[in-house]
Amino acid sequence: MATKRFTMRNIREILRLHFEAQLSLRKISICTKASIGGVQKLLAKVKHCELTWPLPDDMDDVALARLLYPQSDPRPSRHYQLPAWTEVHQELKGKGVTKHLLWEEYTQQYPNRSYSYSQYCHHYEVWRAKQRRSMRQIHKAGETLFVDYAGQTVPIVSGSSGEVRTAQIFVAVMGATNYTFAEATYSQSLPDWLNSHARAFNFLGGVPQMVVPDNLKSGVTKACRYDPDVNPAYQQLAAHYGVAIVPARPYKPKDKAKAEVGVQIIERWILARLRHHTFFSLAELNTCIKALLVEVNNKPFKQFKGSRRTWFESIDKPVLLPLPKHTYQYTDIKQVKVNIDYHVQYDEHLYSVPHHLVGERIELYAKANVIELLFHNNLVASHARQYRAGMSTTPSHMPTQHEKHHQWSKGRLMNWAKDIGGEVLAWVKTQLNSKQHEQQAYRVCLGLLSLSRQYPPQRIDKACAIANQHSLYRLKHIKDILSSNQDKLHPDTPEQPSLLPQSHENIRGPQSFH
Repeated sequence: MATKRFTMRNIREILRLHFEAQLSLRKISICTKASIGGVQKLLAKVKHCELTWPLPDDMDDVALARLLYPQSDPRPSRHYQLPAWTEVHQELKGKGVTKHLLWEEYTQQYPNRSYSYSQYCHHYEVWRAKQRRSMRQIHKAGETLFVDYAGQTVPIVSGSSGEVRTAQIFVAVMGATNYTFAEATYSQSLPDWLNSHARAFNFLGGVPQMVVPDNLKSGVTKACRYDPDVNPAYQQLAAHYGVAIVPARPYKPKDKAKAEVGVQIIERWILARLRHHTFFSLAELNTCIKALLVEVNNKPFKQFKGSRRTWFESIDKPVLLPLPKHTYQYTDIKQVKVNIDYHVQYDEHLYSVPHHLVGERIELYAKANVIELLFHNNLVASHARQYRAGMSTTPSHMPTQHEKHHQWSKGRLMNWAKDIGGEVLAWVKTQLNSKQHEQQAYRVCLGLLSLSRQYPPQRIDKACAIANQHSLYRLKHIKDILSSNQDKLHPDTPEQPSLLPQSHENIRGPQSFH
């Protein structure tokens, strides 16, 4: 039966109790909680090695263990060649590279001095356990990009007004190589967030397999540990670049450890250096960040050979996905309802859709130069984007027989307006006659006539009188007049002369009252 191994502390204590305290085997067993047989066999080894107490000053635990247990020397045998574990660790980041493949290459290089595969894995795990904690998470080449904002901001002073704005610092870090990108934006809004991603991909010269953001509101509309909701515009960016968005789980800092370390590096090596500088534009700040970022990525590692840049060039870059042909363009995505006039509104401008979609909810994609309208993910209309109030109508969208809104017509609107007042009728006529297609005026006319639910007809008629007098033909002008009570200050309209006859047998004259 094999002898039970003691810890070095127990061995020294057993030797002390035996030689110095001169206790019996049973008492030593009780004091050290070791079996009597184990103590007896250990003391027999000590006697065979001619050890005495106290031990020599130069005998440490390794030397003592080597003397008592020579068959299990803790040092690697000189007969075997120990691999360069830093190179092995770096090679394992490569796509498709496994420990078994590296072990086979190692055995081919040292055929008579190589460890078995199990010993190879054991020694590698021992080496890896001694490294920094951040090294324990293995990231494959070109697989993951971690993104986040730094907690620290940078003030920017307006040269003309002296107003101070704070710039946010966007940081992106590759998981396998720690290659880092950073830039300043004025906000963490969705357009800035997405455009920073696009510039990060351009900086890398390719696209990783997935992006891991923090649960930022711009990117994640609903944070959830298991199934977070990604913003639709963020999903569109992911589809454009062919990348997967995998938000970090809430309250799980290990999921975004690379991003937090990258933020810390940017704050220490870039923002700390710029703390005494005064910036007067965002471009000026980004120029400085860009210059210092080169130094950050070229800085040699302390524990490994090379730098972030050299690792990125050899590990990440060869396996990144190619950039798409067209640069990403920020798109604002909204759900809108098609009005009775078969138009939808975006930023005070109206855009037409096919008339059969009246009353339906569709998706509006607003880009810098174009407005796209989709129903059930099918493109139903496209317009050049306008940055002014007005209406864009495609003739083919016009109905031939207004099936969806046959209950409304020019005559019905005018009859309703006439019931409220003559000035209302005049205002509605002007609207109907001012459009190329009268249906385009239905929306504003209905908006005016619906005010009768809130105000008495007399007030609406007076407000229209003021509007007609001053050529005010926007619905908001009528609303402003009513909400500010200007119609109450306006003098009453002169009474119309009576149409009744001045003399009649049933009418008494003034002489009847003498």
